[in-house]
Amino acid sequence: MKVVLDTNILISAALSPKGNPAKIIELIADNQEVQVFYCKDILAEYKEVLSRPRLNIDHKMSIRVMDLIKKTGILIKPTPGDIPLPDESDRIFYDTARTAGAILITGNIKHYPIETFIMSPFDFLKKVVEYK
Repeated sequence: MKVVLDTNILISAALSPKGNPAKIIELIADNQEVQVFYCKDILAEYKEVLSRPRLNIDHKMSIRVMDLIKKTGILIKPTPGDIPLPDESDRIFYDTARTAGAILITGNIKHYPIETFIMSPFDFLKKVVEYK
C-alpha cells in the first residue's frame, strides 16, 4: 500500500506512542507492505514541525522518524493540482498522494476534499486489516 503521511500523523505518533498514528509508523518500520511517498517540501515540513520547541518532541525520536521516512520512503516530484483546498498549505500532501497513487493519511480530514484516497488513521488501519 502506498501512503503519504500528513505531518500531524508524525506529531501524534511522537506524542502518543500507543495511538493509531504510532501504529502506522510501526507498520512502516516493520515494512509490512506499506510504502511511504514524500517530496522535498514534505520532508522539510516534517523536520521543521518536529523540531518546534513548544511540541517538546524528543530529538532522538524526531531523528528516528526522519531517518525511517528517508530510508524506507520514495522521494517523488508531485504534479501540482488545481483543485481548491480548504487549507492551501496542505496542497503538497494532496498533490504528492495524487501523483503517487497513494493514500493520504491525515488527522485533519476537513482540510481536504472528500476523496476515497484520503483517510483518517483509524480508517487506514481498518483498510490494512481488510487488505491482509
